[in-house]
Amino acid sequence: MLKKYLNKENLHHAYLIEGNKNDILPLLFSFLEEINVGTIANPDFYNISVDTFKMEDAENFKSSANQKSFSNDLNTKRIFIVSANNFLHNAQNTLLKIFEEPKINTHFFLITPDKEVFLPTILSRTYFISLKSETGDEIKEADKFIKMNLSARLEYIKELVKGKDEEEEPHPDPLLKGEGVNTDSPRAKALKFLSALEVIISNTKEPHPDPLLSKEREKVIEQIFSVREYLRQPGSSTKMLMESIAILL
Repeated sequence: MLKKYLNKENLHHAYLIEGNKNDILPLLFSFLEEINVGTIANPDFYNISVDTFKMEDAENFKSSANQKSFSNDLNTKRIFIVSANNFLHNAQNTLLKIFEEPKINTHFFLITPDKEVFLPTILSRTYFISLKSETGDEIKEADKFIKMNLSARLEYIKELVKGKDEEEEPHPDPLLKGEGVNTDSPRAKALKFLSALEVIISNTKEPHPDPLLSKEREKVIEQIFSVREYLRQPGSSTKMLMESIAILL
């Protein structure tokens, strides 16, 4: 499915791909192999995976992107892949400077679960591809959550966000190849769950047996948008933010 968006003869300098990175990366690697770009032991291939892409990641990324090809062959493609659940705004501004002056045969692929994390300036300078989909299990869980009483919802949130976010741990070397995005971090799971909740609430048709979903739907959706923005800010409390959704419901 991904390959239909990628032109082998005329690759865009920067792609933004929205979806599950575990589904996207194998498809992208397969495409790169077809155009003779090695994804193993290739010094001109970078696969960077972190939970939150921060300023230090962006600076290291910029330094690597500004280097010349190891082969010294002008026809050699340099590929940079960044997979992250969140991209901080200051880091995005650094990426923007790279994208504004694209180099020949240098191509960037940003992979994220949700494009809304990006600034409009990044969106305007990348070729956007959406492979995003909601699984039936996630939708079912969100539907059950809405029908729970407050006590049960708070207990569900407690279990959902159990553990530590990656930003609280020592930060990995952003250029280590093979490092996987922590898709199970509390913050990542919370953002994914919010998307499923939004689908359920937005698709609810009136009249609905639960008056809260019928009369207060807009208020809940606004709170989901607000919580999503705060979750993308470092240092915010995932548990407290998600509890606000549980209480409002």
